[in-house]
Amino acid sequence: MSGSQWYPPPGHDPSGRPPPPGWRPSPTAGPPAPPGWAPGMLGAAHKPGAMPLRPLGLGDVYDAAFRIIRFNPRATVGSAVLVAAVAMAIPLLATAALTLTVDLSAEMSEDTADAVGGLTALAALGTGAVLQYVGLIFVTGMIAHVTAAAAIGRRLTLGEAWAATRGCRWRLVGLTLLIALIWLVLLAAYVVASVVVIMSTSSWVLPAVWFVLTAPVGIALAAWLWIRLTYLAVPALMVERTRVLAGLGRAVALTRRQFWRTFGIALLTLVVTSVAAQVLTVPFGILGSVLGLVVDDAGVAFLLLMLANALGTVVSTAFVAPFTAAVTSLQYLDQRIRKEAYDVELMTQAGITAP
Repeated sequence: MSGSQWYPPPGHDPSGRPPPPGWRPSPTAGPPAPPGWAPGMLGAAHKPGAMPLRPLGLGDVYDAAFRIIRFNPRATVGSAVLVAAVAMAIPLLATAALTLTVDLSAEMSEDTADAVGGLTALAALGTGAVLQYVGLIFVTGMIAHVTAAAAIGRRLTLGEAWAATRGCRWRLVGLTLLIALIWLVLLAAYVVASVVVIMSTSSWVLPAVWFVLTAPVGIALAAWLWIRLTYLAVPALMVERTRVLAGLGRAVALTRRQFWRTFGIALLTLVVTSVAAQVLTVPFGILGSVLGLVVDDAGVAFLLLMLANALGTVVSTAFVAPFTAAVTSLQYLDQRIRKEAYDVELMTQAGITAP
């Protein structure tokens, strides 16, 4: 991040002209923000950006996450809204085209039309969900860079955040696919083992004992793998520009002896964002249902319901995706500060200390 290593002292004029006669620096004024830096994030030496350069508590993490979103709205909320809007537009356009086609087709029976409509809508929704998932992968990678820049007081535009991911995009996709494969293999192994247990006896006692004993163990194992192996892998890969397996290794190293702290913040964030997503989407679902009752045409009613749900998804994604990614990236920086004295390097990047 050349150009972000230093900020000028009070009274500095880039043109080289001396200050006017009688000028005195204000004892309370901080350093003026150079181009590309966010004035509202520049602060004292221990907090040149969105976060204090010391080990972070829960309040520090959440405060910094909101500050990052506030001072980088295009690179955080804007990128999430763009991805969600494009992903939701595909099933909407497919449903609209199908509704028009079915209405124009007089030869198609009602049962055939319903079957075709259901399959097409399901395929369109699946395609939109996949596109949104892939798009949010890149949003998470961008926000990792936005967070690292915000830690030293620098603001990234949407274009700068996207450019910062150059060289790591395919690795990010590979990491995400590897993590998904790990979860699928573990889930498939549990399902196969459960089927074998159920099929091996005609009694319900053995399956009941199996699920009572293994369900808590499975949940505990999933939580452990989530935090120790996958939770910090994306920001580690993006900020340090590591390989895929090295990113997983960094996640393991950073969360060693820090499981409960990391797990507590991650779980609380998951609960908060899930509740917020429901609060944001429920009004749109109610609106879509009401419009569906008012409109007589079933196809149009279904289209209005999908439109309302799509708007709710976009609105909830605009909050959930940036906040979750920012909290994860802040926890990554926090663990590096705790384990590797990364705050010293951040102070150097912010121009507080000499390199």
